[in-house]
Amino acid sequence: MDSQKIADELAAVRSCHPLVHHITNTVTINDCANITLCAGGAPVMAAAPEEAGEMAAMAGALVLNIGTLSSAQVESMLIAGKVANVRGIPVVLDPVGAGATAMRTEACERLLSELDIAVLKGNAGEIGVLAGIGGEVRGVDSVGCAGDFAAVAAACARKYGTVVVMTGPEDYISDGDRTFVVRNGNPLMGRLSGTGCMTASVVGAFAAAGTDPVESCAAACAAFGRAGERAAAQARGPYSFRTALFDEMANLTGEDLAAHADVKDAGAV
Repeated sequence: MDSQKIADELAAVRSCHPLVHHITNTVTINDCANITLCAGGAPVMAAAPEEAGEMAAMAGALVLNIGTLSSAQVESMLIAGKVANVRGIPVVLDPVGAGATAMRTEACERLLSELDIAVLKGNAGEIGVLAGIGGEVRGVDSVGCAGDFAAVAAACARKYGTVVVMTGPEDYISDGDRTFVVRNGNPLMGRLSGTGCMTASVVGAFAAAGTDPVESCAAACAAFGRAGERAAAQARGPYSFRTALFDEMANLTGEDLAAHADVKDAGAV
């Protein structure tokens, strides 16, 4: 993927400041709001069924995250998602903990069945479970995934007709035909609760502003990963890293991203 194209994706987010509607994990909701702002978007968190659809209609993207799942939350997600689908607004689903319990897996399958999901963003265990290839999840963390990661991401994308963003030490982004691997990031990102949720928020902002979903998602992962690399250079541990991560996301320039984004065609790895 061309480095200037990656920089242009970041510029597009900061030019249009898309409204990103979240129905999301209450554990990480503040971090998701702030990383959306730092990326260049505008967050709104509106989970009540009485307003979820109305708010979704105003948004540039809708992010659904089942981290703190309830039956009522799923109903709000369906209301908002159906409005977003009618209006052509991209829906990002983060299937947190899919495979850990029957409730989580069934909720994901229902959302994938009843909504047109533009982007399915999960860790290797979650994506492996939903692809039907095999994955292992402990709590909400990935333990592992069977098979080649690029092939798993592509198979899941084809199964659901969506763009898959499979996160981990390397991120794999696929629409079933094209698959990219993103190697930006730092191990400290795995020592914080919420970086996966924040990735979904950044992906939502880029999906709202971009025109090519698979390229927008790859650019989002590169930008967030690059912010993590810059934050790690000044961190003393996980919590100083957390603070620096927001600063570096906000201060990331197109020039820096173009120079340091590590995005390759996974078929040429």
